[in-house]
Amino acid sequence: MQYEQFSRVDATFAADHVTVDWNEQAAKKAKSYLEMTAFSRGGLIDQLRYEGFTSDQAGHGATAAGL
Repeated sequence: MQYEQFSRVDATFAADHVTVDWNEQAAKKAKSYLEMTAFSRGGLIDQLRYEGFTSDQAGHGATAAGL
């Protein structure tokens, strides 16, 4: 099976070796949301949690975005 022309072996290797800073990603997503519309801190955290971030990550994102 292939997707985007990567073999299963290559895709599995990449997924197994990727490092993601989820706090950084939550901060970027929070800032992106605030560029589109206004949120309260609680509303932004709820939205980030809906997107799959943990409560701690969502709180970090809201703080990093200035809320």
